[in-house]
Amino acid sequence: MTKKRHIVLTVTNDLNYDQRMIRICTSLVNAGYKVTLVGFKRKKSKPLTDRPFKQIRIPIIAEKGKLLYADYWIKLFFLLLFKRFSAVCAIDLDTIMPVYLVSVLRNKRRVYDAHELFTELKEVVTKPREKKIWDWIEHTTLPNFNYNITVGDYCALYFREKYGKTYTVVRNATVLQPYEPEENNEPYILYQGWVNEGRCFEDLIPAMKEVNMPLIICGEGNFYEQAQQLVREHGLEGKITFKGFVPPHELKEYTKRAYVGITLFHAVSKSNEYSLANRYFDYMHNGVPQLCMNFPEYRDINSSYEIAYLLDDPTNAPSIAQALKKLIDDKDYYNMLKANCLLAREEYNWQKEEKKLLKLYEDLFSKRKFS
Repeated sequence: MTKKRHIVLTVTNDLNYDQRMIRICTSLVNAGYKVTLVGFKRKKSKPLTDRPFKQIRIPIIAEKGKLLYADYWIKLFFLLLFKRFSAVCAIDLDTIMPVYLVSVLRNKRRVYDAHELFTELKEVVTKPREKKIWDWIEHTTLPNFNYNITVGDYCALYFREKYGKTYTVVRNATVLQPYEPEENNEPYILYQGWVNEGRCFEDLIPAMKEVNMPLIICGEGNFYEQAQQLVREHGLEGKITFKGFVPPHELKEYTKRAYVGITLFHAVSKSNEYSLANRYFDYMHNGVPQLCMNFPEYRDINSSYEIAYLLDDPTNAPSIAQALKKLIDDKDYYNMLKANCLLAREEYNWQKEEKKLLKLYEDLFSKRKFS
């Protein structure tokens, strides 16, 4: 019997809630690979959910900042240095340095999976010193990765123009399952995902004063406490509910019953502008029309399947309120978007996207000598 190829993938997210990585690792296992996913163990991390792949959490002594990366990178380096594997995949730039160094030292196959344009994130571009460090890390490592993945066509174009490298586009599309419509006598608007800076909460929250429907927020992040404070300042405690991190199986139930979904970003960085968020496909697959940014990826899909109200300026609370009221009040428009969601899900789904993922790893292991 041929020995299974072992792939290690490294992230900085909570392993229980990263839906893209759960899909990727499950697809690789189903294709016959042995898979290990490595991430953080935070003080508040909940017990790991059982998965068909191995999961390793590395305890960290700091929750943010330079100490977090220094601590995690050193521990990840030594874990990879002594662990048996056939290939290693760095997810985003914040895990790439130990992956790159170990893959060079041990002459192991390496893959880079860019879920975002890390050096173009708002948190990076607004801090010149940090920007310089991350730019150096990117320029030092990325040209030496010949097997690359990213989430959308515009990110792939960005990397090709910058480094002359080909990036396989594997979208964050949801697994296609039978559509199960659910009646909800208490409809609500749903935001799911990271509650971070640049996600328009400063404008979405006050806009809710003019909208006759509650908002549920599933997720946490670096703007979570500020978002809660904004709700209190605007007296919206009875209309906006924070659920924190929600396990994927529970999140699906919230999404199925939602009336409208929210996918908003500030156009403050190229990473935001070229985004193609997980939640966008989750709403689509559950027949949920959404309020979405008029960014290139969303605009391209909307030109074929109009599933969202595209907003040009999310920094204007009255514009957000007006858009949400149209989605709620214009039943013909809403029903047209909903019907298009059910068509679009047949085109944009994980069953199609995983074929490109598996082809990349097949090509990676077909090379007798790795370079």
